[in-house]
Amino acid sequence: MKTQEFVKESMQRHNARSLAGLTLRNANGDIDTTALGYQIAIDTLTFIKKQVTEQKFYEIPVAEYVPVAVGDGVFAQNILTNLAVNTSGKFEEGIINQGIGNDRLAIADAGISSKTIKVVNWAKAVGYSIFDIEQALQANNWDLIESKHRARKKNWDLGIQEMAFLGSLHDAGVLGLYTQTAVTADTSVINQSLSSSTANEFAAIVAGLLAAYQANCNFTAMPTHFIIPQDDYLGLVAPVSNTYPFNSKLEYLKKAFAEIVPGGVKVLPCVYGIASINKSRLNGGSGKDRYVMYRHDAESIRMDIPVDFTVTQPNTLNNFQFQDAAYGQFTGVGVYRNLEILYFDI
Repeated sequence: MKTQEFVKESMQRHNARSLAGLTLRNANGDIDTTALGYQIAIDTLTFIKKQVTEQKFYEIPVAEYVPVAVGDGVFAQNILTNLAVNTSGKFEEGIINQGIGNDRLAIADAGISSKTIKVVNWAKAVGYSIFDIEQALQANNWDLIESKHRARKKNWDLGIQEMAFLGSLHDAGVLGLYTQTAVTADTSVINQSLSSSTANEFAAIVAGLLAAYQANCNFTAMPTHFIIPQDDYLGLVAPVSNTYPFNSKLEYLKKAFAEIVPGGVKVLPCVYGIASINKSRLNGGSGKDRYVMYRHDAESIRMDIPVDFTVTQPNTLNNFQFQDAAYGQFTGVGVYRNLEILYFDI
């Protein structure tokens, strides 16, 4: 096929392809996966580069957003965390009167409750034959086996990331940072995106965030993290006021938090807070623009990975076909102090 005709056909195929589904990947040239294989039309002037361009995906460091515990409860089916409850009663119940008998003293005590998180088992195989290996070697620039293993590891990494933020679409026992059922959702403080608000509106929102959080947790804790939908976060580069364009909205937000919270509050973007991205998990399929304020504390919120990504030795029954497996265990995000996390929904 001539080069111009090939390019024209590729462009037509690209323009005809719909954008349905979760678009968090950046495909290489929007490749048609039905055309994958070894046979490629080239001519005598074609040079095949040694480098291979791989797909890119939306990736963020999960542990920066949610505490992750690796290696606890290896091969368990559930992870139980004890929750201590103070049952000592009121302080003044301990006041004694020396003028009368004090045979019975008020009791200080503590009780134990618990929360159980489901552990999910995961495994995927990689298989290849001698034909696969030899045909890939003909190109002399592509390690087929390495590519298969890297693809599987990327599948694990991206899956853990999605479980951490949105939970499982098919298992109600696996919840993410954005999909907790026992967390309060505030709809009064943020009534429009931060980036589109006026100076007065923005000031009112900023003033209301910490007040709402403190009221939610009965003034027992200060937040450490505030997660903003990524499309709104990108707009915070704009100044608070066009009349006095000295500080961006993001600078103002961080400075305001630092005035109240010792050490400030970490402000981070996350694409999973965008309604069009989380629509498969939130609001009956229509999604929500969701902001999250919480404490990044393993005693308050945590994701467990009892068994991290592990690969078995490859094996074969006939010395022609080879296969190995990778396996791991993970949980959703467990919230152990529900009042220390607060959603702000639009």
